[in-house]
Amino acid sequence: MLLTITLTLSILVAINFLLLFFSCNKTTKRKAIIEKNPTFTVTKNTTKPQTSTQLAPTGS
Repeated sequence: MLLTITLTLSILVAINFLLLFFSCNKTTKRKAIIEKNPTFTVTKNTTKPQTSTQLAPTGS
C-alpha cells in the first residue's frame, strides 16, 4: 500500500512538471526601435482642492 501511494504521488509530480514545462510562454527578444525625432507631450495635472467633511455624532 505504501508503495502504491509513493508511486502514484511520483507519477503525479512528474505529470505536473511536464505540464509546467509545456505551458510556459516562450518570449522572444525584439530589437528596440529608435525614433529619430521622438515626440514628447507635456500635460498639466490638475487636482481638486481637498475639502474636509465633518462626521455627524453617533451618540454612542
